[in-house]
Amino acid sequence: MGDIAQTEGRFAKATSALQSSEHGQLLDVIDQLRASGIDRHVPLPQLVVCGDQSSGKSSVLEAVSGVRFPTKDTLCTRFATELILRRSVSPSVDIKIRPSPDRSEDEKARLLAFEPPSNNIDQFPLLVEAAKEAIGIDDNAKRFSEDVLRVELSGPQQPHLTLVDLPGLYHSGNKRQSVDEAKLVTSLVERYMKNKRSIILAVVSAKNDCANQIVTQMARTFDPKGMRTMGIVTKPDTLIPGSDSEESFLSLLKNEDVVFRLGWHVLRNRDFNTKDYSTEERDHEEREFFSRGVWTSLPADIVGIDPLKPRLSNVLRKQIISVLPSLIGDVERGIKDCNARLHRLGDTRGTLQEQRQYLIRVSQRFSVLIKAAVDGVYGDEYFGDPMTPEGEAKRLRAVVQDFLLRFAEEMSRNGQQRKIDNTETTVDTPHAGRTIRHSDYLDHVRDLMRRPEAVNYLGHSIL
Repeated sequence: MGDIAQTEGRFAKATSALQSSEHGQLLDVIDQLRASGIDRHVPLPQLVVCGDQSSGKSSVLEAVSGVRFPTKDTLCTRFATELILRRSVSPSVDIKIRPSPDRSEDEKARLLAFEPPSNNIDQFPLLVEAAKEAIGIDDNAKRFSEDVLRVELSGPQQPHLTLVDLPGLYHSGNKRQSVDEAKLVTSLVERYMKNKRSIILAVVSAKNDCANQIVTQMARTFDPKGMRTMGIVTKPDTLIPGSDSEESFLSLLKNEDVVFRLGWHVLRNRDFNTKDYSTEERDHEEREFFSRGVWTSLPADIVGIDPLKPRLSNVLRKQIISVLPSLIGDVERGIKDCNARLHRLGDTRGTLQEQRQYLIRVSQRFSVLIKAAVDGVYGDEYFGDPMTPEGEAKRLRAVVQDFLLRFAEEMSRNGQQRKIDNTETTVDTPHAGRTIRHSDYLDHVRDLMRRPEAVNYLGHSIL
């Protein structure tokens, strides 16, 4: 027990060091970018909580935040939930909804205007229920949504941390969820996992073999080298002491089976008998559980909720710092691209007068370009580089002149019906079938002149 006390002391110091104001400001900047919707254009660093249904994801969030999440009908796992934890003097909760890009403008405005019925953190399940109703989740029609629930929890015991909780993965459907909805959930989770700046928190339940859980397979697919994945094992109290399953999960936690660079962690969830325990009672039960049996052989910094909070904060902080230069570059390039596209669109034209002025400017611009193209004056940037196919094609006068020259050359070479040969010799040439000697052609003309119709030949008298 003395070792546990020393370990808890070290964790307390680490937590204090990590919860600096600079750390909070760093996370606030990323969260503000995400709240503005920039993550739809530029991938942002984040901790993504993924797992199969009933893997214990909600229990992980409860343990980290100290707030009881609603468990009835798994309300919090019907849509992505951004859980923003910040340290403050007094506890508070703020809930907002970030609409999906697929929503209509009216629906977006309605969801953005959502206000929770209360800011009392003790009523958190009711606040989430209100958000669920605003989104339109029900058990008969829409069960999953691509809207994002943004929950900001502040309090004196909260760490500086931001997590994104995703709906649980599942294979087969039932009365409450269909196979088509399983595809929607999988697509949503894949989209977050694909983000190269995301840290994947793969939650694995000890009630099921790790190899049978979808989340581990998906994590390996999008992070094959395990460089940005941390595994979290839940429900270790369901393992039979001394069993092969217990030994298998022990090996997993020691990073000997499925190897992740960020390693593994283990938490003990509330069970049915302890579901009404307070946060303090829950943490005490967890410490008691890990102080006996095979769990004492694990490093103290991968066991229980006390070391997990600073560990997650540290992982997220390092991830943000490591990707910050490339993130700034992506944002700057995005701004430059947006400005270029806005410049091409021209001035705003919301009113009828602005639209008329715009059409007049476009027509005038068209006339100027046409005149320049006809005159062969190619100083405007529209004409581009003459050495490229696009730039060459825009030079109208040069293109027409080149065409006429080639046409004249072709007509000079192949345009005549008969070719008169003045040499009076027979020569085999490509035009031999059309070649006629000069004397023969004169005979042909005399013959034509003798004919009755020669008077009006070619439309005028030749006599």
